[in-house]
Amino acid sequence: MLYLRNADEISALVTQYSQAKILWVDTEIADFNTQKPRLSLIQILKDGSDISGETVVILDVLDRPEIIKNFIESIMCNHTIEKVFHQASYDLKFLGKNQAKNVTCTLEMAKNIPYYLLPLPNFSLKTLVDALYHINIDKTEQTSDWGQRPLSNLQLHYAKMDPVYLAMVHQKLLQLQAVAYPNPETEDLTSLAGRYLQLKQQLHLLSSEFEHIETRLKSAMQAQKISETDCLKLSRSQRRITKVEFSQLAAVAQQHGLSLNFPITLTQKLQKELKELMAELSLQVETTTSWRLSAKQFENIDKQDELDF
Repeated sequence: MLYLRNADEISALVTQYSQAKILWVDTEIADFNTQKPRLSLIQILKDGSDISGETVVILDVLDRPEIIKNFIESIMCNHTIEKVFHQASYDLKFLGKNQAKNVTCTLEMAKNIPYYLLPLPNFSLKTLVDALYHINIDKTEQTSDWGQRPLSNLQLHYAKMDPVYLAMVHQKLLQLQAVAYPNPETEDLTSLAGRYLQLKQQLHLLSSEFEHIETRLKSAMQAQKISETDCLKLSRSQRRITKVEFSQLAAVAQQHGLSLNFPITLTQKLQKELKELMAELSLQVETTTSWRLSAKQFENIDKQDELDF
């Protein structure tokens, strides 16, 4: 770990890292729970294979706006460098905001991995490291005083390891991303279709049982006048729909000088009733395309069930 406080040394390091292809970056914020948080540290890892943190560089930028500005201009605004953060939206508040280019957020990556591949209660860095690498991170120093100087050895150790864990998580998420979203042009359709049909059948059975059990639960709780159990709560909601005859609405609007100049959707029923009058209307036609995947196997089974019945 290299802990830099000298402005010239930090400037030289920023110049050197402005040639990097990818950097894993984290920050520590002083007074983070106040209305005036201050950027305290910028931690950078350039070597994604470093799991010890020995190559991590920590830049002490507390109350040093010129150094921060140089980092933003040389690193954050450099579109040729990929900058990886966890919950990037928070770090970017202090590091360039919308000016930052080529930023990757592992939090957003994790959210986009299907739940069955990454079944986690949340996507904090601690949770991801624990789930993906079985490492329990001690987050005690996260809420320590990052505005104090000198920083303690525990604080510096915590600071140096965050970009290491970040790089580890990033690399694992890239692997999961490749599994979740392979190239459609090279997909094995036979294997994929087989799994799809298998899951469709399981979902059909599961949905049927779920809906049946849910109906029984509602009926039983209402009959027994129980609104809550240890794990369930029965609540009632009402939906109110207000309707009026269009001719009456038009008459009232005209009487009070209200404009009804907005498009309405013509249902199939309305179009049939209007018939040739449709040609007299200035129609706005919107066309949307959707794709429906039908399982022929299940359609045949359903038809056979109807015949047998």
